[in-house]
Amino acid sequence: MIKAYAKTDKGKVRESNQDYYYISDSLDEVQLYILADGMGGYNGGEIASKLAVQTAKSYIENNFKEVDKDKDSIIQLLASSMEYANMLVYEKSKESKELEGMGTTLEICLIYNNKAFIGHIGDSRIYRIRKEFIRKLTQDHSYVQKLVKDGTITPEEATHHPQKNMLMKALGCNAFVEPDVMVKGFLKEDIIVMGSDGLTNMVSQEEIFKLAKRDIAQAPKELIKIANKNGGYDNITVVIIKNI
Repeated sequence: MIKAYAKTDKGKVRESNQDYYYISDSLDEVQLYILADGMGGYNGGEIASKLAVQTAKSYIENNFKEVDKDKDSIIQLLASSMEYANMLVYEKSKESKELEGMGTTLEICLIYNNKAFIGHIGDSRIYRIRKEFIRKLTQDHSYVQKLVKDGTITPEEATHHPQKNMLMKALGCNAFVEPDVMVKGFLKEDIIVMGSDGLTNMVSQEEIFKLAKRDIAQAPKELIKIANKNGGYDNITVVIIKNI
């Protein structure tokens, strides 16, 4: 049995909320959780994130019955859904001057058979909590993460780097996209936390762990409260999923 809770908030600085999410009802055949953090002037970010989430959702739901239920087929389904969403967002951005250059991050988590199938592009994050450990499952597609990987700066320096928000990869900015796709175990009592960078830039991993462990129903609200207390510089979205 899967239980999930989510909440989004525009934060204390931004005028609108460019984050968008979708969570399955616990009785749905396909257990699907999607989060996007849009970017682009005018209202491009809002359009990009909503279009990406809705497109990926319907693509997966329409094709899930047909695919073989083995690991590779489900992973391929996620990759294809993200490529399709990328194409639609990219085409939409060409429709008017105001939407030029819009894009979005996209996190997809499909739960099937005690496994989490994950698709990721951008710098929103997915964590898994198992027993007393929290682990980041995704790698930020950001310039700063590249510097950390190359050993140019330390993870600590990355936290306050001035180019922290510069993405190397996002959905809808180019005609083609290569998302990260993976599969992880999702056992009984495991918890998955999906968050936009408005959460992860403002709230520590320890705090995320502590609140998600304490009460999954209250955690999204509590985490948003802390992110806002710490500055709330960006839109904040939290999705928490537990294998009960």
